[in-house]
Amino acid sequence: MNFEGIYTPAITPLAADGSIDHAAFAEVLEHLIASKVHGIIIGGSTGEYYAHTQQERYELAKRAREVIGNRLPLVIGTGAIRTEDAVAYARQAKEIGADALLVTTPPYALPTELEIADHVRAVDAAAGLPIMLYNYPARMGVSMGDAFFAAIKGSKNIVAIKESSGDPMRLKRLSRDYPEISVSCGWDDQALEFFAWGARSWVCAGSNFIPAEHVALYEACVLEKDFDKGRRIMSAMMPLMDFLEGGKFVQSIKAGCGLIGLQTGGVRAPLQPLLGEEVEALRGVIDALKQEVAQVTGASDHG
Repeated sequence: MNFEGIYTPAITPLAADGSIDHAAFAEVLEHLIASKVHGIIIGGSTGEYYAHTQQERYELAKRAREVIGNRLPLVIGTGAIRTEDAVAYARQAKEIGADALLVTTPPYALPTELEIADHVRAVDAAAGLPIMLYNYPARMGVSMGDAFFAAIKGSKNIVAIKESSGDPMRLKRLSRDYPEISVSCGWDDQALEFFAWGARSWVCAGSNFIPAEHVALYEACVLEKDFDKGRRIMSAMMPLMDFLEGGKFVQSIKAGCGLIGLQTGGVRAPLQPLLGEEVEALRGVIDALKQEVAQVTGASDHG
C-alpha cells in the first residue's frame, strides 16, 4: 500500500449519554469521503482511542469498514500500553478488512528502542498488514531512533512513518537514511517542509472540518510541485495551527466539526468542550483561513 494524500484521523461522535453515536460517526465518514480526502484513520488520538474500551474500538473499526466499503483506504490504530492489547487490535483490524495499521510506541511504559521494535514486530506478525509507524515522543515519552530502525530493517510490511517529533532534523535524517520507509507529515506546522523533503502524505486532524484546504496544500506541493503556491496556502493555515496547539487540540477539532454541521457530542472526560467564546474565536480563524486559501487557489468556495 502506498500512503499518498490526506489521511484524516476521524473524530468519534458521542451521544447525549456519553456512548458512541454510530449514526453520527457514519455521517462523519460520509463527509470525509465526499470531501475527497485520500484515506481515513480510526483509532487515532483525534478519535480519542485512549478513552474507549476494547469493544468500542472494535465496533468503531467494523462500522467504519461497513460505511467506507472500498471507497477509501481504512487504517486502524493499534495504540496500547500492553503489547498484548495492540496485537488484539491488529487481529481485529485484519478481521474487519482494514487496509493498513497505524502502530505507535506504547505510552507510559518507556520501552527501549529494541523493546519498541519487538512490540512493532509482534503487531506485524498478528495481522500481516501494511504498517504506518507513529513516532510521537511528546505523548509516548520515547522515540523511534536509529537503534529502532536498525532492529526493524527488512520488515516488509513497515512502509511508512507518521513523524510527529517536531524535530526538523529528524525529518531530514529519516528521508535520507531510510528511503524505503515513506515519511508522512505528523507535525502540521511543518507540512511544507515535509513535502519539500519528499513526503507524499499528511495525517492531519484539521482535515476533519476543512478538508479542501488540506488537500489544496498537498496538491500544490506534491502534485503541482508549486511551492510558492504551497507557501501561500501554508501561511493562511498558520493561525489555525497556532489555535489547535493552544492546549485543547481534540476539543478544538471537534468544535471545528460542529461548526460545519457535524454532530460531535463533545469529548470524553477528562477533556471538556471549548467554551462559547473559544468556539467563536475558532470560527473567525477558520473563516479567514478559507477566504485566504480561496484567493490563492482561485476557488470560489472551499466549503
